[in-house]
Amino acid sequence: MKKTLFEKIWEPHVVDQIDEDLALIYIDLHLVHEVTSPQAFEGLRINSRTVRKPNLTAATIDHNVPTSDRFNIKDPIAKKQIETLRANCKEFGVPLYDIDDINQGIVHVIGPELGLTQPGMTIVCGDSHTSTHGAFGALAFGIGTSEVEHVLATQTLVQKKPKTMAINVNGDLPRGVTPKDLILSIIKEIGVDGGTGHAIEFRGDAFKKMSMEGRMTVCNMTIEGGGRAGMIAPDEKTFEFVQGKKFSPKGSNLDKLMDFWTDLYSDENAEFDTIFDIDCSNLEPHISWGTNPGQVAGINSYVPDPESYSTPEEKSNAQNALDYMGLEAGQKISDIRLDRVFIGSCTNGRLEDLRSAANIIEGKKVDKNVRAMVVPGSGLVKMMAEKEGLDKIFTESGFEWRDAGCSMCLGMNPDILVPQERCASTSNRNFEGRQGKEGRTHLVSPEMAAAAAIEGHFVDVRNWK
Repeated sequence: MKKTLFEKIWEPHVVDQIDEDLALIYIDLHLVHEVTSPQAFEGLRINSRTVRKPNLTAATIDHNVPTSDRFNIKDPIAKKQIETLRANCKEFGVPLYDIDDINQGIVHVIGPELGLTQPGMTIVCGDSHTSTHGAFGALAFGIGTSEVEHVLATQTLVQKKPKTMAINVNGDLPRGVTPKDLILSIIKEIGVDGGTGHAIEFRGDAFKKMSMEGRMTVCNMTIEGGGRAGMIAPDEKTFEFVQGKKFSPKGSNLDKLMDFWTDLYSDENAEFDTIFDIDCSNLEPHISWGTNPGQVAGINSYVPDPESYSTPEEKSNAQNALDYMGLEAGQKISDIRLDRVFIGSCTNGRLEDLRSAANIIEGKKVDKNVRAMVVPGSGLVKMMAEKEGLDKIFTESGFEWRDAGCSMCLGMNPDILVPQERCASTSNRNFEGRQGKEGRTHLVSPEMAAAAAIEGHFVDVRNWK
């Protein structure tokens, strides 16, 4: 029987088929951070349980850590969550990458760069953007607090088997168009609930030619399209990326795994429950204008008129988004002026992202009305960027150069917007209040964010010098 990539990973991990829909599956890697783990560890403690496989668990501090003056945590809730994770990891023997560790960073950045993330794995974390790790041909998805406790205690998880979806992208990405633009356009096409209940496999030459960092960006935002998991079949780029890192397999173990990894692709004529075909050959840079990641438009287009939508609900959602964002129907996207620019997050906080942004801004100055910041996704990214001199390019242009953390992706640390501030952000969510109460978020690529910081408004980076 022909099998999809998803089926080739799911089936060997089934410990027990509970009923037609539910299965108990084995979890290869469990990633933990300070926000969703306190109740889970407390549940273990109350029930006198231990962590079943501490060596298959890794913890880091990312959501709450300040990205400047990081050892002076002023928010009492953030400080409590961080201290609690430290105490829990010490008590239960879980490895922790604390804020004084060079390997600390956003959980979905450090997993791949430490070699923890590998093809064919099942990977979970109490964070929706665990889908990032699917870029390596892994089955990776976010879980809730009670599920975090279950995995800690048993190294297994009860899951409903998702449906499968293939998103076939035809053509090559045009010059100046990035993986971030591609995934934003896909979400616009399928809708924010288009992938609900599905494990989505991204297929086509565009992904084969994409870097691993680009693939991580695409899989990261699968959840914004409603998907349970996002996946890209591993190839030589994947195998090369995984090797030579702190926890990478070596020697005969690597040889055995390579035999498994090279079979991780969907067989020809394997059946998917849902298929989308998308042509990317005429794609342009995309920007979100509304308050969900499906409300996006090309840089050379206009803010849509709510009346152009089909249903009363869509019209109402669009009008509410315009009211919140302070925009008008028919307004040119390129006329939208900015107060803030944020480059970072588990979507676009890797070294390649920082290089791309630095290439745009080198020798230029940030607009006087814009406050711009760059937040590396991990301590290792920060160190490597500084070795290349990227930090100097950013600071000399007027960007703030910060320490590693989730930062302005979400309003859980000091890096937040004030009410009605407008931000070009390389993160993944533009919900109301996501970056701070009444803050206005526009999702963009690192290149588009960098150019907007210089000009003070959105520009087509393809024609900008």
